[in-house]
Amino acid sequence: MISTQTSSAQLTRGFYRNTCPNVEQLVRSAVENKFQQTFVTAPATLRLFFHDCFVRGCDASILLANSKAEKDHPDDISLAGDGFDTVVKAKAVVDSDPQCRNKVSCADILALATRDVIHLTGGPFYEVELGRRDGRISTIASVQHGLPHPDFNLDQLNSMFSFHGLSQTDMIALSGAHTIGFSHCNHFSKRIYNFSPRTRNLIDPTLNLKYAFQLRQACPLRVDSRIAINMDLVTPQKFDNQYFKNLQQGMGLFISDQVLATDARSRNTVNLFASDEKAFNNAFVEAITKMGRIGVMTGRQGEIRFDCTRVN
Repeated sequence: MISTQTSSAQLTRGFYRNTCPNVEQLVRSAVENKFQQTFVTAPATLRLFFHDCFVRGCDASILLANSKAEKDHPDDISLAGDGFDTVVKAKAVVDSDPQCRNKVSCADILALATRDVIHLTGGPFYEVELGRRDGRISTIASVQHGLPHPDFNLDQLNSMFSFHGLSQTDMIALSGAHTIGFSHCNHFSKRIYNFSPRTRNLIDPTLNLKYAFQLRQACPLRVDSRIAINMDLVTPQKFDNQYFKNLQQGMGLFISDQVLATDARSRNTVNLFASDEKAFNNAFVEAITKMGRIGVMTGRQGEIRFDCTRVN
């Protein structure tokens, strides 16, 4: 695995002040337009940013469409097309401004679009550090073991996030992005149908039983596993702290969600975020800002892609 720990490279909040002063407004207009067409824009874009940063760093390599690229790996194949489309459309709007044409990286556009979808769904608005350059390499192999899995325990989660310079608190805050997320039945069906045949526990005992039966109704055993389920059944279209309240009730969709509340080492942070939405928002902004620095290229490294889906 390539080490992509949080970089101290020179990202700045006013990076395009002289080259594309309207970049934030241009990206926001494209994101708002896409969001009005479909809500999926929000969770899809947020998840895309996470998957990009955790593999080879925040370099928009997830967007490349070459043969056997990152997006073709099984862990990325379920990424919703609306996330990719949001970045492509925002890039087109930015490049339609003569002053900005081919000046703004796809990696920075993805970072800005992610902030905008968070804010559009009721989450915090924050300043985005800019100055990333786009990577030229995207391979299936680089994704292997690079992303957290739904059945991870706390040690596995902490290890993976720590590799990127992120703390346990950062990990828990970023997990809160599941407040507007969705997943497919095959990622959690074992928890509700075949958790531990050896002990005759068909349903994960950490799962709220009423919630488990709701999930069974939504995901019948012999039905298309690609059916999408909201990760927060209470306020699925609002970026809030309901995710953590759900964890307190045994309503975390993944094992990797519920473990945050069942493990004593992380439970206090879950309880804090459940009771104090401002504390969650502040921690989330700090965590996603740190995540946005992972393995970035700046200066003359990489390139600024003319087309986000292919190298120049």
